[in-house]
Amino acid sequence: MSTHRTRAMAAVAAVALLTLTACGSAPGSSAPTSVALTTAPAPEGRVIATGTVIDGPEGAELCLGAIAESYPPQCQGVPIDGWSWQGVDGSETSGDTTWGAYAVYGLFDGERLEVTDPPIMLALYDPIRPEDPTGGRDGATTEAELTRIQDELASRLHAEATSIWTERGYVWVGVPWDDGTLQDAVDSAYGEDVVIVTSMFRAAD
Repeated sequence: MSTHRTRAMAAVAAVALLTLTACGSAPGSSAPTSVALTTAPAPEGRVIATGTVIDGPEGAELCLGAIAESYPPQCQGVPIDGWSWQGVDGSETSGDTTWGAYAVYGLFDGERLEVTDPPIMLALYDPIRPEDPTGGRDGATTEAELTRIQDELASRLHAEATSIWTERGYVWVGVPWDDGTLQDAVDSAYGEDVVIVTSMFRAAD
């Protein structure tokens, strides 16, 4: 795992201030204000996430964002400690890389995930469907404003976000972990019901 990747993942859960120029609290406002986005501290108990585990020469990692369409696949994920393929089905191997899709339990310190339970093949995992944070309602922000906000967040968050996209009138931001801290920050920066933060890890305890 490269030093650059490790530092990027560590920044996700550390309490950090990211100063940016953003619109006022009312959606669509063009008046710039200096706003600080605060990311969440690392979770205290076990968490769970679903995704592809890739175990290569640099060690195992859990992919929470985009995966390169290569063979074997590649991603910039969360490094995993304590991973073992012993007794784990559903994997594929090419050269010195093994991978598969699983639900993984562990302790996340903001930088690495320490496995605490045997992984579950994703095909056999029956997760509780998360509630729609929008309540099923489409957003009211214009497409042009959503694009501007998306570009701004992508520029400021960099690798701290696993994905950023627009859909149904919102900007969606995926991060490894958020307990509501980052959601509150983007609500203050852009107004409510504009940016939706989704946490890839969910509390398991």
